Parts: sequence; C-alpha cells; structure tokens
Amino acid sequence: MLLDLGKLSPEGEVFDVVVVGAGGAGMSAALYAAIDGARVLLVEHSEYVGGTTAYSGGTTWVPGTHHAASVPGNDTLDTAEGFLNRAVGERTPAALRRAFLDNGAEAIARIEANSDVKYRACPTHPDYLTELEGSTMRGRALEPVPFDGRLLGPLFSLVRPPIPEFTVLKGMMVDRVDIFHLLRATQSFASFRHCAKILLCHVSDRLRYPRGTRLVMGNALIGRLLLSLSQRKNASMLLNTSVEAISHDEAGVTALTLVQNGTRRTVRVKGGVIFASGGFNRHPALRKALLPGADEAWCPGAPGHTGKVHELVRPLGAHYGEGALSNAFWAPVSRRQRKDGSWAVFPHFVFDRAKPGMITVNQAGHRFLNESTSYHLFGVAMQEAHKASPSIPAYLIADAEAMRKYGMGMVRPGGRGFAPFLADGYLTRADTLDELAVKLGIDAAALKDSVARNNAYAKTGVDPDFGRGSTAYQRHNGDASWNGPNPNLGPIERALFYAVRLYPGDIGAATGLVTDTDARVLNTRGAPIAGLYAVGNDMHSILGGVYAAPGITLGPGLVFGYIAARHAVQRAAAAGRGDGYLQSEACRPSRHIGVTSHDAKV
Repeated sequence: MLLDLGKLSPEGEVFDVVVVGAGGAGMSAALYAAIDGARVLLVEHSEYVGGTTAYSGGTTWVPGTHHAASVPGNDTLDTAEGFLNRAVGERTPAALRRAFLDNGAEAIARIEANSDVKYRACPTHPDYLTELEGSTMRGRALEPVPFDGRLLGPLFSLVRPPIPEFTVLKGMMVDRVDIFHLLRATQSFASFRHCAKILLCHVSDRLRYPRGTRLVMGNALIGRLLLSLSQRKNASMLLNTSVEAISHDEAGVTALTLVQNGTRRTVRVKGGVIFASGGFNRHPALRKALLPGADEAWCPGAPGHTGKVHELVRPLGAHYGEGALSNAFWAPVSRRQRKDGSWAVFPHFVFDRAKPGMITVNQAGHRFLNESTSYHLFGVAMQEAHKASPSIPAYLIADAEAMRKYGMGMVRPGGRGFAPFLADGYLTRADTLDELAVKLGIDAAALKDSVARNNAYAKTGVDPDFGRGSTAYQRHNGDASWNGPNPNLGPIERALFYAVRLYPGDIGAATGLVTDTDARVLNTRGAPIAGLYAVGNDMHSILGGVYAAPGITLGPGLVFGYIAARHAVQRAAAAGRGDGYLQSEACRPSRHIGVTSHDAKV
C-alpha cells in the first residue's frame, strides 16, 4: 500500500484518482474510488494518516441512514432539510444541502458493505440547535465502532495518536461510554466489569505497543479506513509528500508534481484530483486575513491543514466562499506546556463548562455568555464579547464540589492530583473568591456578584441573563443526577475555588473552496474546473459556518467524498483505462498488507 516516490516511473505513472490529504474526508474519498475499481493514489504530507479527524470524537452527522432505525424516532430527510434550512438560511445554496441529504444514506451503506468501516447510532446524541423545528435528539449522529488497532500490523504506527491529555494511563483511549462506566466503577458491577475489561486490555497492550491498541472515536474511524485501504491492491499511499505543482489544460487537470524527501515525480491523472488537505487554518497569510486576532497557538487541530495546495489552484479561478457565520468552527480551549516543551491545547467540549457549579467570566469578572451552549457558539461569543470588553482569555470558575465531580479541562474528576497543575499555573486555586479574583487580576466585587447571581438562578432553575439550560441540547450536557431544577445550574459556594483560562480555538475551517453539488471546484465564473474536486474542510462548508449538530464536518466530508469519488471515477472511465491496469484484479480485496523495509521506517 505504501509507496516510495522514488520508485515511481520518472515518465509519470497514471492514476485514475489522486486524493490530496489523508484525513477522514480524504481517506473516505480514496476508499470510495478504490471500491469502484479505480487506481487510486492518496497523498499525505505528514508522517501520519488521520489529520484532525484522528483527534476528534469521530462523530459523523448523516441523517436518514439505516442506523436511524436502531433508535426511537420518526426522522425523515424532509425534516432534516427543514432543520438545516432554518439553521443555515441563505448562507449557502440549498442545493448543496439537498445533495448531502440525498446521498448520505447510500454513502454510509456503501462504505459499510464494502469495507471495515462500521458505525453505530447512540441512544441519545442531540443536534446542537434543538430549539429549532426539525431538530432531533438521536439518529442522525453516527459514531465509529471501536477498533482493534492490532489488525493493522505494522501500519498501526501510521495512525496519528490522539491528544495525550484525552487519554488515561499513558495512552488508553476512552469514549463517552467508557467515561460513563469509569465514573461508576465502584457503584455498579456492570461498570466495574466494563472497566476491568478495557484496563486489562490496555495493560496487555503496553507490554508490546507504545500506546493502547483499542481505538475509539476518531482514531477508530481512521484505523478502519486505513485497514480497508490496505486490503485493496488498487489503492496506494505516499506519506511525507507534498504537492509542488498542478498541471491543467483545456480538458482539465492532467497531472500533479509531487515531492518526497527531495525526490520529485510527476503523476498523471485521468479522472481527477480530490483536495482534502484540511483547510487553510495554518496558512499564515490566510489565517491573518480570515481569523484575525486568533492566535495559532490556540488551535487544537492537527498540523497538516496548511492551505498550501489552495495556492496552486487560485490561478485556475478557484476561490473561497463568502457569507459564512464564521470562517472557522470554534471551541473554548485551555493550554498547558508539557514536560517536553510542547503545548497541549485542550478543547472544552462538554465535560465541564456546561455542568452545575461552574460559570465563565471575562476579565472584568462578569458573565458574558451561556456556558452550556455548543462549543462553536461559545467560541464565537468569546470573540464577539472581546470587542466590547476583554474576554480573551476568559476564566472558567468552579468550587470544590464541582471540581470533585467533573474536573476542569486537563484536571480529572475526583478532587485530587492538583499539585502539578497548580505548580505550572494551568490551574488557579484560592480559599475565597476575593483571593481568586486577586490571583486572576479581575474585579473581586464583580466576580462575587456573578457568583451570587448564579447561585440565585440555581435555586429557581432559570437564568434570565443568558438562558443557560433552556434547550434540550444544553440540558443533555448538564448533570442528570443533579437534584436542582436545572441540570446546568448549581451554586458555587464550597471552598476551595478554582479557575482555568479559556481561549477561542479554531477546530476546523468553515470557509473553503466553492464547489457544486458534485464537489467540483468552481471558478469565479461559476463553471467547474474539470478534474478538480474539494471535500472536507477544503470545501466551503455546506452549513455556512453554522455548527448545527455533532459531526457536521465529518458527515459532509464523507458524503461529498463519496460524491466526488463517484464523479471522478466516471470521468476516468470515460477517458479509458490503460497502462496494463486490470479492473478485475484491482477490485479483488487482499488481506495482505505490504510494508517494505522503507515503509516500516516511516
């Protein structure tokens, strides 16, 4: 499966489809093309596959699949379309959203029937904007089934490891099911048995592997995609390889010039090139223009989304979409320097800020947002508030009881192990709110007033300032065991008091290359650039920067990967096959994972 660029023919080998970027969207597109019998080349410029998908929860939002029948509900595509139309409005063409919905079920069914990629629907996994008509609490968000990384053999080392701070016991991955059982291991025999099983597996793994081989969430999805691609003789991959140039004539894209470790080769393309490189976020100039004021040090994404390949197609007329709610998707993050000098950037998705006994205040000591809203809207609100009053960083505040129950960012629940976090300044602790305000450099009277108002709201269950806990999504992320009237509101009253600094971190690009319903990149005249496609975060978000539900980047990434691959394969077929390529042989799955001695060093 893995190639050495230097071993390719200098005259230019021919591929039906070339995919640039081995994240979730790119690997899916490559797999779809391989399933259809195309000779596929997947090009990745880093040493790992997985991109930011490998860091993510792996949730894939696709309405109307066969998995929806496994959970209660009566969702329809028309209901989902109405929800999206209300959420997105005129920010993007409705035809793109309809193409996504019309192809979603088929995309999921096809990849599951022809590969090791497997999904499941959670009993409850709500849309984020449950206040809108047409939203659901379950059935649209799919999660990858946990995966045994040992099946990859030597290729296991190519899967981008998760953020270390998202693992426990030095490399054991856990998902929401595991966390549920871990928190109840001493209260339930079923939870104890679940924890014992995964712990024993991890102990065994650590005797042979640098980290756990039980992959969950985004790592599970990437592992399954990699295994599936490795089983197909017609799929090849280059790592540590960049795209230097793209050739184009009146018929469309014809070739790519690739560079790997100083070796340069040109590969010819029959069907098309699919861009799935992750978006613009780490391109210095584009970041400055599109994300002003957002420090790259706050970005928790993988390092691959440099936007460099976008520069190659701008002369062809490719351009970015406009009118998005935001140019990126956001989450509040906290930062801590590791022992090796690198920085951990930890997204605060749902496990702390939405819980009772916590509030977020700005640098004046005032609450300024709904702590239980989606992570995207939280990040947007931070930036908007900062225009009027310094709110970056903001401060997540909790008392001793909340810290014991929920933890805070990188600090685990349980109320212990604070010393290293206090020593390096990640966590701030004080005996009183007055002392905490002094340590944070904020107004003590304002902080105490914010806490007093929160405590009063906790008694009534109503937050008249920001409506915290007013939607089904918000309440779902609260504490169902909390005995107060609102699962998101609880008093802050038990010393000691704690704080962590929060920053708005961009978790993915929303603004990208304008495409049509076949994922073909359009020029400034609105015409397709033949043979050029964009999916994932390279494609302008079909939701126009609105984060309506969990997995609204991975879902469209997979579905438009399917659409793009299908169109590119058809285009290759129209051009005719040659070069001794036999479709019948290419379509025959192989369990052999070919890794040369060169590959093993990658």
